[in-house]
Amino acid sequence: MGAIRTPRDKWIEEGLRALAVGGPEAVRIEVLAQALGVSKGGFYGYFRNRAALLEEMLDTWERGVTDDVIERVELDGGDARERLGRLFDFVGSGETPVTSAGVELAIRDWARRDEGAAGCLRRADNRRMDYLRELYGAFCPDEDDVEARCLITFSLRIGDHLIAADNGPRSRAEVLAAVRNRLLS
Repeated sequence: MGAIRTPRDKWIEEGLRALAVGGPEAVRIEVLAQALGVSKGGFYGYFRNRAALLEEMLDTWERGVTDDVIERVELDGGDARERLGRLFDFVGSGETPVTSAGVELAIRDWARRDEGAAGCLRRADNRRMDYLRELYGAFCPDEDDVEARCLITFSLRIGDHLIAADNGPRSRAEVLAAVRNRLLS
């Protein structure tokens, strides 16, 4: 009986976890193998080298934060406000390794120094903004209002967890609910 191979997606997930903690420099084959509890030999059955893994990680992240999220939001149909509500719920829920805030920030930081990561980030951000424009545009006739709502929504997604300020007498959840209600009105 042959040995069971660690699935390809597990290598990518572990790479994304390492990226979130220490940036692309932390994505090392030996370290990933140790975290997975396997030998590094299985890595080469899927990837020709570390650079190939990094590229797959970027591709997986890009699909995960764009097409996969959009597909999930669109699954149950509904009008644009319902779909935006599901988008807010999904983005605010327990995140997958691909959609975690840590990975998001690590890729943004990586993109400052690497053209490949920068291109991936630009495509993902543009796809996300285009989807938001489509949804807000369905009930906001003013293009300036649509663009403002998109930027607020997207900025909140990227930056909410970075804000350490208190929310006065309200909880963060209450403030986020108020923002959501305003954006969907």
